[in-house]
Amino acid sequence: MNDGGILKGKVAIVTGAASGIGRAIAEMYAREGAKVLVSDLNETAGAEVVKGIEAAGGTASFVRADVASPEANEALVKAAVERYGALHIACNNAGISGETAPVAEQSIASWRKVIEVNLSSVFYGMRAQIPAMLASGGGSIVNMASILGRVGFANSAAYVAAKHGILGLTETAALEYATQGVRVNSVGPGFISTPLLEVLPAEALEAIKAMHPVNRLGVATEVAELVVFLSSSKASFITGAYYPVDGGYLAR
Repeated sequence: MNDGGILKGKVAIVTGAASGIGRAIAEMYAREGAKVLVSDLNETAGAEVVKGIEAAGGTASFVRADVASPEANEALVKAAVERYGALHIACNNAGISGETAPVAEQSIASWRKVIEVNLSSVFYGMRAQIPAMLASGGGSIVNMASILGRVGFANSAAYVAAKHGILGLTETAALEYATQGVRVNSVGPGFISTPLLEVLPAEALEAIKAMHPVNRLGVATEVAELVVFLSSSKASFITGAYYPVDGGYLAR
């Protein structure tokens, strides 16, 4: 573990941290010296993430939370402050994909769930996190958007709407707290290599790769590197911004 990392002495929360991008972020936060509160619905996988961080010499603990609940977000912040004394960093990463269907065929239940988990949760998270950061002398929030926060994608109306909403929410919060030492930015991954994608038929996987000019999927650590930078003092003049990590997807 890097005792002199760029996040040394910081306390961080990562939601959706039991796997994929969230796991990579939690592990990299810890590697850079932060104490990390790992949060997810999957307790078994979350505990494994904590175990790995501790085995590498880092500090982490797990709290199960449904981010669609305002109370759960408040409890996460309370746990971070009680366990580690402050809150300086939050990555609101948790999200779901939802139904795949045209707008006129999208179920109301799926729409509501995706908006609640992918967008409302970010509001709930920031609403709880910002006061704690102000009390800790400032901080940095990174909200996980998507390339679909900038462009449309057929049959994914709720997901696209939620990710577009994250960009506007991020910009607004950044403006509101810019003079108070809290920075707020968003990151937009392209298609990232996950077990879910890798089990697709070869031709489908090739088609997804071809959407990206670099002709490959991203990997979780490539997203985590940017999130760690934005969370650190190295990004002290960056707030209200959106950064794609997309292999050129949005340049087409």
